[in-house]
Amino acid sequence: MIIAANFKTNHTRASTRAYIEKLNTFVTKTNSSDSVLVFPPSSALDSFDLEDNLEVGVQNAYPVEKGSFTGEIGLEQIEEFNLQTILIGHSERRHVLGESQDEVAKKYDFFKAKNFKIVYCIGEPKEVREEGIEAVIAYNFAQLEGIDIDYENLIIAYEPVWAIGTGLTATNEQIEETLALLKQKLKAPLLYGGSVKVANTKEILEIPNCEGVLVGTASWDVDAFSEMVEIAAKL
Repeated sequence: MIIAANFKTNHTRASTRAYIEKLNTFVTKTNSSDSVLVFPPSSALDSFDLEDNLEVGVQNAYPVEKGSFTGEIGLEQIEEFNLQTILIGHSERRHVLGESQDEVAKKYDFFKAKNFKIVYCIGEPKEVREEGIEAVIAYNFAQLEGIDIDYENLIIAYEPVWAIGTGLTATNEQIEETLALLKQKLKAPLLYGGSVKVANTKEILEIPNCEGVLVGTASWDVDAFSEMVEIAAKL
């Protein structure tokens, strides 16, 4: 299983360090063998002494080593902390900040060439879901255009846009059907994201073809996220 926390624009450098140290202690004590990923904001990136199965990644970066890109970070800033994991294609980058599929694919190619572990996000808006499953699958596959889906360090997170930060969660039947159809084309591990919380983690992780979760709001509390890690470890 892969249990990932996306802090988005939350936590400071100090609170991130306290969170990760507490989480690392928890992972050590529980002997969890699942892969645990944490994506803090770029201002909180740092070097950490972690268990082998706990990794810190970046939520976003510009596909350059360094350069004149105001407000962005590049490979030089990431490598300072020996980080090798990145989140690419999140719906907030696509729909709020306007990243095109071409831009997403260029970012993917750059960090693939640097052997990064890539958590790549796909997901449909509500109006597409309302059109039916064929429209949903077509929309999600379109978000894979220009992406090497056979890359060995790829993880794909299916996050329906209408379920992110809304309190709405896709039904188990919707998740199962969508993941099954995606799995026909994809061999990478599939995560589900979209209002995942402690109360529904177990039932989501038990869905066929679901190999983990990408957690937003509910992951910002280290105790809640640790409980999710523990739930996964027991399955």
